Amino acid sequence: MKTLARIGAVLSFVFCLLGGLWILSRANFSSKDDALATAIGFYFVGKAFFVGPMLWVTADKYCTQRDTTTP
Repeated sequence: MKTLARIGAVLSFVFCLLGGLWILSRANFSSKDDALATAIGFYFVGKAFFVGPMLWVTADKYCTQRDTTTP
């Protein structure tokens, strides 16, 4: 279960980061008309750096990994 939680953490980080970077690549920083698109792009980049590590820490804290080698 810990492995699935870590995979979910990595996937959420990657998808939020890529989505935010894609939005930022389409936004025109010099135009005031694209201020909302720029803000949404920065939101997704920030969300990636918050949600991914928080899911990773939560997986380490709450998911116990069972040893199959101990009797």
